[in-house]
Amino acid sequence: MHHVLILGAGKIGALVSGLLAESGSYRVHLADVNGAAARAVVAAHARADIVAHELDAGDAAALDAHLREHPVQAVVSSLPFHRNVAVAEAARRAGIHYFDLTEDVAVTRAVRRIAADADRAFVPQSGLAPGFISIVANELIGHFEALRSVKLRVGALPQHPSNVLKYSLTWSTEGLINEYANPCEAIVDGRRVEVAPLDGLEEIEIDGTVYEAFNTSGGLGSLADTHGAHVESMDYKTMRYPGHCAQMRLLMNDLKLNRDRDTLKRILENAIPQTLQDVVVVYVAVTGRQQGELREESYVNKVYPQLIAGRLWSAIQITTAAGVCALVDLVMTGDGRYRGFVRQEDFRLLDVLENRFGRYYAAGANKDVSARMVVSGRAGRQRATTSH
Repeated sequence: MHHVLILGAGKIGALVSGLLAESGSYRVHLADVNGAAARAVVAAHARADIVAHELDAGDAAALDAHLREHPVQAVVSSLPFHRNVAVAEAARRAGIHYFDLTEDVAVTRAVRRIAADADRAFVPQSGLAPGFISIVANELIGHFEALRSVKLRVGALPQHPSNVLKYSLTWSTEGLINEYANPCEAIVDGRRVEVAPLDGLEEIEIDGTVYEAFNTSGGLGSLADTHGAHVESMDYKTMRYPGHCAQMRLLMNDLKLNRDRDTLKRILENAIPQTLQDVVVVYVAVTGRQQGELREESYVNKVYPQLIAGRLWSAIQITTAAGVCALVDLVMTGDGRYRGFVRQEDFRLLDVLENRFGRYYAAGANKDVSARMVVSGRAGRQRATTSH
């Protein structure tokens, strides 16, 4: 039985703790500054393998004391990104594995420093994007002798948009604003550069639905470090329905709310509804040379809400929680294979998809591009319909 501490009983932490506890292989400690929230999640699962704690993880002394009193082998932070550095430091002091869901570049750099020479795994960016999309991209990249371009696109969208933003809040508002506001990494003409968020607007058509895509921060993960020296262009963009980007530019740039993120957060949470009726669209396209010919391979997947343990969970909850749970499981059963700073691309796509938690991705694989075809290197024969 593996013992794991989950920090944060919100949208993602609730499902992460439930998936691990329901597996029968994990003893889960779910902690939140709001003890009632943690207890409500535990009550919903009604299993002996999950217990609730009231804990302010922002208090380093309290977190250290909790880890001494309730020893675990790993901690998973589903806290806001700015809390993760302190959690990583506590994990290093306690000698346990560390996972987070951050999209923040500065936080990941700090975790890399903390993880130096550690004999436990430190795995930031373990969600959807960054996270799973980096694992997919790395798999496709491995099919090429020489690279030209790598495109990563992800959209977490309402199935039935009904407001001017054509969007519903499906995860952390703080994380959303952070992605829309911070500089973005990209490879352009073989050089690593910073590009502006909400720029680089393009159109993509998948299965007859038109989306727009634009730069957002963090989704590239560590791929630029791993493959940037060998590719002409590489970028990550968020997909939305057409018109969303223009509205966000108005709010963040023209009305200067990028400088007042607390106000923007209140506006979005008061005006934009949440929904469980969402869809997550994952699209990766890699172009390069295979056997001397210029070819493209792509991966397309749509994941919808699903019933898990008798409860409906949104697509963004499933894709994020399944991603981190699969990596926790691979590390915990890996006999020391993973240690120190671990990149998302250090995990094999097939290992993730065949994992008992990662299977939630495989179940949603688009009929035209199955995950197994991508892994076997035959994806180039099946392509999404795209226009840029």
